[in-house]
Amino acid sequence: MEYVSFGSTGLKVSRLALGTMGFGSKSWRKWALEEDESRPIIKRALELGIGFFDTADMYSLGRSEEILGKALADFGESRDRVVIATKAWSPMSGDPNDRGLSRKHLFRAIDGSLKRLGTDYVDVFQMHRWDPGTPIEETLVALHDIVKAGKALYIGASTMSAWQFAKLIYTADRLGVTRPVSMQPYYNLLYREEEREMIPLCRAEGIAVIPYSPIARGFVTGERRKGDFGDTIRAKTDDYMKKLYYTDPDFAIVEKISEVARNRGVVNVQVALAWVLQQPGITAPIIGVTKLEQLDQLAGALDVKLDVAELDVLSGAYQPHEVVSELPRPKS
Repeated sequence: MEYVSFGSTGLKVSRLALGTMGFGSKSWRKWALEEDESRPIIKRALELGIGFFDTADMYSLGRSEEILGKALADFGESRDRVVIATKAWSPMSGDPNDRGLSRKHLFRAIDGSLKRLGTDYVDVFQMHRWDPGTPIEETLVALHDIVKAGKALYIGASTMSAWQFAKLIYTADRLGVTRPVSMQPYYNLLYREEEREMIPLCRAEGIAVIPYSPIARGFVTGERRKGDFGDTIRAKTDDYMKKLYYTDPDFAIVEKISEVARNRGVVNVQVALAWVLQQPGITAPIIGVTKLEQLDQLAGALDVKLDVAELDVLSGAYQPHEVVSELPRPKS
């Protein structure tokens, strides 16, 4: 496993991060894995050298964090040897203060995450989305105090406009408080809108870029169909994915991925992930799997080095997408 610097910080992370949105409870998402199904994947990730884990309080309403924390402890993995990132913002209950990026909610959120993870601190505490209902000064000072209290080592953000992230950065600098060091954007071969502003901003500011959904929710496999969406539970039940993809240009890109994969004798997901890994400014893509063999395949993408011609073929098929936002804003 390769290890790289986390942006301009001194932190080192594995080149791949394991995302845990799929671990938790089928009552939350039909395609989610229960604890007994999740643990072998976490164990295999550790065996492969993946020591960077990304979660969030809203994944199965906390169950994902519980599963991850218990598995790491049961497998005897030293806390100092793994990097854990979690996120807060999403509604966690009907309480109007149990959501967003207010000082009240962030303190409640970090304590809840630490308890569920069974740890004294997280390495990266991330703003899951932008909160228009809270002054960014309040959010940043609260996060700074959380860092000063030793409950988080770094702070980061996920899925927002470049101007919003830029405002967070320069406001933190103006206030002299803890600066965000990472951005978790939605980025893959089928959705590259972050190349316009967000990724250049992160490169200029020394921000770690840890994209989620690097294989487009599995769409790159070539197993999706326009008529019935595909055979997997997620393909059939993930309504948001149906809105993101399934256009003619999307299928055209998958054809190019399949062509490169056939020529190389590898599987589509390895080509798609290798493309993301080779893009400028990318630190560690966050991979999510529901089967052990998928994890082994994605880890194998580290050995796939696409040449210039292959990169051009894959990149050239892209057509601009409408900018998407995955989660609704918290209601006041």
